[in-house]
Amino acid sequence: MSLEQIGQQAKKAARKLALVSTTAKNDALEKMADRLGEQAETILAANQEDLEQARQAGLSPAMIDRLMLNEARLTNIVSDLRKVCELPDPAGEVFDEQILPNGLRVHKQRVPLGVLGVIYEARPNVTVDVAGLALKSGNCAILRGGSETIHSNQALVSAIRQALAESDLPVDTIQLIPSPDRRLVLELLQMEDYVDMIIPRGGAGLHELCRQNSRIPVMTGGIGICHLFVDDSADLVAALPVIRNAKIQRPSVCNALDTVLVHRKVASAFIPQLAEVLTKDGVTFRVDPLVEEILGQRYAGAVRPAGPQDFDIEWLSLILGIKVVEGLEEAVEHIAAHSTGHSDGILTEDEENARRFIAEVDSAVVYVNASTRFTDGAQLGLGAEVAISTQRLHARGPMALRELTTYKWVVEGNYHIRP
Repeated sequence: MSLEQIGQQAKKAARKLALVSTTAKNDALEKMADRLGEQAETILAANQEDLEQARQAGLSPAMIDRLMLNEARLTNIVSDLRKVCELPDPAGEVFDEQILPNGLRVHKQRVPLGVLGVIYEARPNVTVDVAGLALKSGNCAILRGGSETIHSNQALVSAIRQALAESDLPVDTIQLIPSPDRRLVLELLQMEDYVDMIIPRGGAGLHELCRQNSRIPVMTGGIGICHLFVDDSADLVAALPVIRNAKIQRPSVCNALDTVLVHRKVASAFIPQLAEVLTKDGVTFRVDPLVEEILGQRYAGAVRPAGPQDFDIEWLSLILGIKVVEGLEEAVEHIAAHSTGHSDGILTEDEENARRFIAEVDSAVVYVNASTRFTDGAQLGLGAEVAISTQRLHARGPMALRELTTYKWVVEGNYHIRP
């Protein structure tokens, strides 16, 4: 089947979805969850095939971690899918109602974006997240996963399409491009007649490829160089587990911590404690000269001087940058220079400093006294997400149901004419 045929089928399915009730969509989502659970053995076997090929191909540990499914991860994916059923359906929502002086009744009505082209690398969970959120919000999705996850995606999409068929909904609501040929990505990016938004989930190279070659609006994001600033007023005891969670809870994802900035006044007291805690988890450090001086030789095997580009790297591993700053202003300047606008936070007991940090740091998600790992659709009460947007249009942060809609104006009159 050609990509043009896939696009035509998606457009046709999108028109049918516009007439589907919330109840019918929720029933289909429940069936999706049931089929994924019932076919867990097949799905995990397919994932093992992908993992074996990934290891043979020499993929990085971070990539393999993203690719891996196990029983617990699949159970969580299915659980998140069921949670989408409980969320309000944004499609059809009416807002900004008004009656104009001439009697016209005007409102905005929320509608799906249409057909989503989702291009992603070693993340089989994205397949299910996108399918669930697309269906609930009334969108169709054309999925193009990476070659390293082809068997996993085929097994997942087979279960999803089976559930759609059993629910008498268009099976072409969710389609998978079955070939890993990279030329098909470029072809997908040119399908403006059929695709309404491109959502890339992967590294900087994938995002740049989409921006340079797409005729379709591209949602950029998902690359996180994330920071936490330890203010001189911070509760240093409470700060340690927050930083540890942000760094090691799952280091291979975009909201994992990359750099800790420490106020000079507390650097000598805090940084050795931080190193003591994190080296037990296997974390190594890229540090500025003052941090290197503070730590001395005690952690010599884990500490390296930061190179010119080290504060501009999304580590996706157990590596952490540490830098001493003079205060809030220098911390904000560092974040402005090195952050990707994903997730950045401050640890502080000073309300004014917290207020200033929130006002001055222009990231999609800004934290006060919390781990950056909460930048996640499920964690923020959205059920799931298709991506994390770091752009300003049309959405920022986790893109879930509401972010997968736009709106139309509806104008009702009594055979009005414009004078």
